[in-house]
Formats: sequence, structure tokens, C-alpha cells
Amino acid sequence: MDGADVTFQVGGETFLAHRTMLAARSSVFKAELFGAMKEKAGYPIEISDIEADVFKSLLHFFYTDSLPKTTREGTDEDPTQEDVVTASHLLVAADRYNIERLKLICEDKLCNQIDSNMVATSLALSEQHGCHGLKEACFQFLCSPSNLKAMIASDGYEHLKNSCPSALKELVARLLPVELIAAKDIIMGI
Repeated sequence: MDGADVTFQVGGETFLAHRTMLAARSSVFKAELFGAMKEKAGYPIEISDIEADVFKSLLHFFYTDSLPKTTREGTDEDPTQEDVVTASHLLVAADRYNIERLKLICEDKLCNQIDSNMVATSLALSEQHGCHGLKEACFQFLCSPSNLKAMIASDGYEHLKNSCPSALKELVARLLPVELIAAKDIIMGI
């Protein structure tokens, strides 16, 4: 990459970039590259909490303001579980590096791909990263008794239960009829 002045080492891969581009798009990179947290110039900066393909997509977004196209885009094929997982990882990276536009794009992708297998994971993700639209979409999906049963049987449910019990409490409160909530309040007040 012409004029690159920073090197990243991510998951065994090397990525070149321009400090000013990263700093312009992310306040976190600005602090890391130019501020008090300034990384040593000339040395590869190691990033261990992001996978290489996610970091590559992050850099693609910095330079193009778009996500890389998948092989299925523009076809009638449905997004795969892998697409959903990639959007989830990219949302986490966007949150970590304070890239609000990318975070909103990923959140929108996830909102449009909610299913019984991923809803628990998406709900936990929404709670952990402040994605209110995704949380609301998950709650709407879980209003269906069959979707709720499928979520409870999914692999992600235990993680949700252990990592975000407040999201489950909020879900239960939304699903309870108003009469039961009022009765609970009366009983608890006695």
C-alpha cells in the first residue's frame, strides 16, 4: 500500500495502513496512533482480540466506507450463519474502535437475519454493546412462543443466561401480561 506508515500484526497476518486515515475514522485509533497512547512508530502493532479477516474488513470499511461484498450478495441465496457471525465480530470491533457508522451497519444486518439459532447470541451482543435496535428486533422475534422455545433450546441460551441475565429479565417482563405484572406488584407490596 503506497505511503503506508503503520503496520499491524493480526492473527499471524500483516496489514499496512495510513495513520491519518485510521485516526480520521476512529477516535480510538487517533489516541493510539497520535495521542498519549501513541504506539511506537515503525514497529508492528499487535492486535490479539480481533481475527485477521475481521480486521481486514475493518480496514476495508475505513478506506471505502462500505463492507466487503460476499460471494452471495447480488444473488437470491440467503445469508449464511458465517455471514451473521462475521457481522457480529465486526460489530464488536466497531464498538471497540468507536466506529459508530460501521456499528449501525452491522446492527442493521443482524436485525435482518435473526433466527432461532442466533437470537440468543444476538440479544447478548445487543446488551453488551449497546445496540438498542438489535435488542428490540430480538424481543420482537421472541414474542412468538415457538421462537422463544427454540431460543431456550439453542446453544446460545446458556451464554445469554450467564452473561446477560438483565436482558432475560427484561424479556420476561415484556412477555408477561399486564394483569400478571400488576398482581406481582400487589403481592410483592404485601
